[in-house]
Amino acid sequence: MAELIIISTLNGVLYGLLLFLMASGLTLIFSMMGVLNFAHASFYMLGAFLGYQISQWAGFVPALILAPLIAGGLGALIERFGLRTVHKHGHVAELLFTFGLAFIIEEIVQMIWGKLAMDYRIPSWLDFPAFTVYATNYPAYKTFMLVFSILIFIGLILLLTRTRAGLIIQASLTHPNMVGMLGHNVPRVFMMVFGLGTALAAIAGVIAGAAFVTQSNMAALLGPILFVVVVVGGLGSLWGAFVASLLIGLLQTFAIASDWSLSKFFGSAFSPTRGTLLFDIWTVTIAQIGPILPYLLLVLVLIFRPTGLFGTRDT
Repeated sequence: MAELIIISTLNGVLYGLLLFLMASGLTLIFSMMGVLNFAHASFYMLGAFLGYQISQWAGFVPALILAPLIAGGLGALIERFGLRTVHKHGHVAELLFTFGLAFIIEEIVQMIWGKLAMDYRIPSWLDFPAFTVYATNYPAYKTFMLVFSILIFIGLILLLTRTRAGLIIQASLTHPNMVGMLGHNVPRVFMMVFGLGTALAAIAGVIAGAAFVTQSNMAALLGPILFVVVVVGGLGSLWGAFVASLLIGLLQTFAIASDWSLSKFFGSAFSPTRGTLLFDIWTVTIAQIGPILPYLLLVLVLIFRPTGLFGTRDT
């Protein structure tokens, strides 16, 4: 039991931090522009494919540097020449623009790399067990993912709270007109933040693509969970996104590792008729309903706290 708790906690924190890398960028974009970027998960996918391709040519470390830079630059260009133009037509037009952009990125990825999963492997210098928990070897690459994600989180917090650029960004979130009157180019700040957000998503794609599956539907699989994180944490709240990411990561990881059911908990105290709906409810395990638990949490949060755990805006 202790081994299961330790391994599940490590995996849950790791998954939560990867979610935060993506949710943080989406949260910053919403805070500044009021736009829920439906194409955000597509930049995660793009980062994974770029990371795979660059790693084939130059190795993993150059891929970890170049792929986010390319995705971030692309995101900045999309904001400058696409989203900024659409902005004058209202939020509905912005949502439709990002929704269409998600399909365009997916189609381009399929045209270049196809629909089959890529052979994106863990670098050989990280392919060994880092430590052993009881009888389980914990991979060095997952340890690298965990440490790297924590460093990115700390760097993002320091950027926003300890640098001049971060102070300008935070001021632009709440008082863009005042920042503009002080001589700062607010549209350029928006473009930089949009690029930073897409770069963060791409970083998650580069490091997660080697550990998980890199294929053209990975954005569609992760996109819904990403929006659950942002809404549960509170639209526009960076700390809310962090807490919600860890909460959902731990919730899903522990749920998948659990085989408990009502029948196992109560034993033979009650035995419904086989083949009935009650029998299915009685025997279903927590692992089987694990994928829907984040959405159940979303429903509960929207019922009892519509602004999210740390949010101040109405959802």
